[in-house]
Amino acid sequence: MSEKKVSLLEGFKAFLTRGNVIDLAVAVVIGAAFTNIVNAVVKGVINPLVGAFGTQDLDHYSSCLRGPCTTNPATGEMDGIEILWGSVLSAALSFLITAAVVYFLMVLPMAKYLARRAAMQAAKEGVQETLEVSELEVLKEIRDALVAQRGGGAVGGGGAGTGGFGGPDEGGGALPGRDEGR
Repeated sequence: MSEKKVSLLEGFKAFLTRGNVIDLAVAVVIGAAFTNIVNAVVKGVINPLVGAFGTQDLDHYSSCLRGPCTTNPATGEMDGIEILWGSVLSAALSFLITAAVVYFLMVLPMAKYLARRAAMQAAKEGVQETLEVSELEVLKEIRDALVAQRGGGAVGGGGAGTGGFGGPDEGGGALPGRDEGR
């Protein structure tokens, strides 16, 4: 039974020490701090702009679905069914502001950075490929020069010393279909 506890603890330790968990924890903490900034923008900027057209706070916008929406001062209960669409609007604006800030300040710059980095990597690979091709050409020239030095002919050209269809003294014999005796 203690073997299972040890393996569970080891698994939990491996889970916690993975890089993904730490990255996720940092993202949650930064997200919570960022939420405070967005809420302050909504309450300090958006709500006053909306307040220029109506009430000061979006949360006060509501509609009554049934009956008069009045609060009984003695009991504190609401008469009628009230729909608080201002709260929904405020939450939607908070979401849109958060999404816009995250996209324009984090996602878009990171995408541009990664694209620039990929272009630089592709250019670097293109230069490397060009170097490899030019090295291959140089090696072919060296090979041809060595073969020409050794046998006095070109590679694959059928010249002297290459074993092609040369003259009888070069080991190639007569060309096929020719009768040299006549």
